[in-house]
Amino acid sequence: MKLKKLLSLLLAVMLVFSMTACQQKEAEKPAEEEKTEELVSAVVEGEGYGKYGPFKVEVTLENSEIKDIVVIESSESGFTEPVIAQLTKQMIDSNSVDADAVTGATLTSFAFLNAVKDAVEQSGAVLTAKEVQAEAEKVEDVTTDIVIIGAGGAGLSAAIEATNAGAKVIVVEKNAFMGGNTNYATGGMNAAGTKYQEAKGIQDSPELFYADTMKGGKDLNNPELLKVFTEKSADTLYWLESLGADLSEVGRSGGQSVDRIHKGPGGMPVGTHLMSVFTDQVEKLEIEVRLNTKAVEILSDSNTVTGVKVEKNGNSYNINAKAVILASGGFGANPEMIVKYKPALKGFGTTNAPGATGDALAMVEKLGVSLTDIDQIQTHPTVVPIINEMITEGIRGDGAILVNHEGQRFINELETRDVVSKAILEQNKATAFLVLDSQTYAKASTYEKYKNQGLLKEAQTLADLAKIMDVDAATLEATVAKYNEAVKAKSDAEFGRTSLDVELVTGPFYAVEISPAVHHTMGGVTINTSAEVINNSGETVTGLFAAGEVTGGVHGANRIGGNAVTDITVFGRIAGASAAAFIAK
Repeated sequence: MKLKKLLSLLLAVMLVFSMTACQQKEAEKPAEEEKTEELVSAVVEGEGYGKYGPFKVEVTLENSEIKDIVVIESSESGFTEPVIAQLTKQMIDSNSVDADAVTGATLTSFAFLNAVKDAVEQSGAVLTAKEVQAEAEKVEDVTTDIVIIGAGGAGLSAAIEATNAGAKVIVVEKNAFMGGNTNYATGGMNAAGTKYQEAKGIQDSPELFYADTMKGGKDLNNPELLKVFTEKSADTLYWLESLGADLSEVGRSGGQSVDRIHKGPGGMPVGTHLMSVFTDQVEKLEIEVRLNTKAVEILSDSNTVTGVKVEKNGNSYNINAKAVILASGGFGANPEMIVKYKPALKGFGTTNAPGATGDALAMVEKLGVSLTDIDQIQTHPTVVPIINEMITEGIRGDGAILVNHEGQRFINELETRDVVSKAILEQNKATAFLVLDSQTYAKASTYEKYKNQGLLKEAQTLADLAKIMDVDAATLEATVAKYNEAVKAKSDAEFGRTSLDVELVTGPFYAVEISPAVHHTMGGVTINTSAEVINNSGETVTGLFAAGEVTGGVHGANRIGGNAVTDITVFGRIAGASAAAFIAK
């Protein structure tokens, strides 16, 4: 009897264990099925928001692995394409949406990353990150004819000209993309005596252009450099058009006595347009551009340069060359250097690209290179505070006015940048407002981008706009009415503005609060009219050339809007041609 009870108990225990095991298996079965369901294969759209508006991507997933990412909508600048390519490769290789934003293209990076994250989240896929083995990069010294430091407008103009002259060129760029400050150029290119001016009945000449620029630079400009600059401006514009540019629209910028600034198609930012043209030429001519490669030293033998030492991913090597062209830009994004040369600008924001840190100035010290106008640093008067987003000078040329917090005009809006900056800083809160109507707004696609960014505030009436600006409505309406009378009379008796083309009468109306920020460094290495670099003894440094904002002397004490693009292209071409001629000797 006891044995039967014991057997019964044992059977019961075994049954319990059996049932428990079955239950466990049943419980595990859905989990396995659920795990299988997590492997997602789909094509999903995701959206982020970039600097200029919505950013949409299409992500292809296979078994919860990222296989492809395609941008299907973007208003971002063209120079960010290499950034997108770099981030795309990183995310596909690692099967992860965790990637670092690229310096100099932070907003675009975040827009792209957020769009991909959005797509992955919508798909329901759970990504399993892969360990990416860094490829061992082959580092060895190389030899070329000419090495160019900087892949902005000056460097690429030089590279194109030198390549077309038969030279072998290597361009090094410390950023992950080409362009530098050229990517930030919005207004246009000044050129005198062009066929586009003639077609509009505008009487202009290199001599008048020279006089305007010398006056704007407070007579500090190098006369010989300025003569070359103005005389070659039209020819250089035609050269750019021969490469594929369209600079046929003509307008007015501050400090000019006639309409002289030539704009990109549809009023698009001139830098964006030109970088697209330059990029096409780099590909067409097969010019070698090494991105993420920073020049750290100019190699030399006594007073003769022999190449550059560069760094990439912690590795260094030499690029031996017969000639070196400095085109690395200014130092407007280096606050310590700004304060060193102009203490009064301590605490100012900057409109410059992050790479504009004046690296070349340290590299040329051992060569005893002369510096010109190094303390001449310009502020741009119309920059959105805190976020340091520049509002192009062209908006004033197209018809916008400046008013203070009392709703009153206080300056001729088309004065030179230094004069307008000073006037704004003297106003209540050291800021002012740009005010325009829909007629001016329609003149350039750039203005729509400002609106999409949330910079331009919109209202149907001036009274409603005044509420947004927190200024007295009656005063603002009276100010605009007085300005409109000046436009009708073609005479601004109060402030002397001469470009009076648009009455501010058509709603909606727009406004944006602005204040000055560091914009351009007029000083830099000393060059002659052949773009050869000069040392402290007044001699040329053999084989060393320079162009663009890295140089001093062209602009004097103040750069006029539209002259930077002229500078980088005129002297970029000269530097490329001079270097090519030098190595052919």
